[in-house]
Amino acid sequence: MRTTQAPEYPLLTAAVAAVEVGVTPATIRKWVQLKHLRPAGRQGKAFLYRLEDVFAAERATRRRT
Repeated sequence: MRTTQAPEYPLLTAAVAAVEVGVTPATIRKWVQLKHLRPAGRQGKAFLYRLEDVFAAERATRRRT
């Protein structure tokens, strides 16, 4: 019998991640397009993101502007 462990970090949809960092889901998708952020998984058709990665992308884009 094979068991699957839960990830050590929660994975969030773009909508939930966007709320956490105060941006729109479109901004999350733009960060992915610009390679500031990579999805950590999928749930159905939705990409999932680690919250710490989303915060890192937010910090990186704030420094550039």
